[in-house]
Amino acid sequence: MNRIYAYLSVRLLWLLILGQAVCLNTAHSQSLQERLGYPADAKLLILHADDLGMSHAENQASFEGLLSGAINSASIMVPCPWLTEAATFARGFAKADMGLHLTLTSEWKYYKWGPTAPRNAVSSLLDSLGYFYADCATLAAHARPEEVEIELRAQIEKAKAMGIQPTHLDSHMGCLFFTRPEFFQIYLKLGREYQIPAMLGRDMLTQLPAAAGVTLSDKDVVVDRVLTASPEDYKGGMAAYYERTLRALQPGVSVLLMHLAYEGPEMRAMTQERPDWGAAWRQADFDFFTGDTCRKILAEEGIQLITWKELGKLMK
Repeated sequence: MNRIYAYLSVRLLWLLILGQAVCLNTAHSQSLQERLGYPADAKLLILHADDLGMSHAENQASFEGLLSGAINSASIMVPCPWLTEAATFARGFAKADMGLHLTLTSEWKYYKWGPTAPRNAVSSLLDSLGYFYADCATLAAHARPEEVEIELRAQIEKAKAMGIQPTHLDSHMGCLFFTRPEFFQIYLKLGREYQIPAMLGRDMLTQLPAAAGVTLSDKDVVVDRVLTASPEDYKGGMAAYYERTLRALQPGVSVLLMHLAYEGPEMRAMTQERPDWGAAWRQADFDFFTGDTCRKILAEEGIQLITWKELGKLMK
């Protein structure tokens, strides 16, 4: 869940749509942490890196974070140029918690990608040059839902064919959350069909127009909150944002999204036209989560790390 989190600005968006409701299934009286076998007051956290497959620098920094234990989850963008490197890592590191960052947009000005499905099968998702649209709003204005489903299925099936065993699904730039109810329904449908969690947060579900009126089943896994930095947080310093967020974490199951990459010629060239989610931002994320301060805060606050694999067992 990436750039349009604040390309639309997450916080502003949520304020604008506050009050939207979703019909949640209440079959489980236990909290999610209790269903997982933890005490009711447990603070459980998934430290999750987006955008694997997007670039070599993104892959290598994320691999380092996963191998060192600094982070414990990531998701892969199947349409992107460095997919094969991410797939090789996923096959070789069997315990890795690797999901799919379902992708329908190509946001950078000079670095583009297109569909996994045949272009003639998903033409409504593409601009005049055959690339994905640059933002969620343009996608929503043009995309036919049946072609959205064709493309997302193609991404999942290609990942599986390459030996990736996805532990969950999530949405690049939030396009499956922030736009049309039909897209949101497809997202839920695919998670249920493949029996892996489609990332959902209670904070999201109560505030997203696309989720209004959706009834969840007792197999859907809904975490308590999904957290990610906005451009305003970046301006204030990423270390300060993450420390404040971790110190304030409440009991329940939370997902903290970040983007890890090495700042260098590759990332600077890719992201040169804007600082938001750019090379410096991603290096700052890497520096915080692989540093001693993060580990110290987790220990001091009694935060326990879990994975999507654990959550996925609830769907079986």
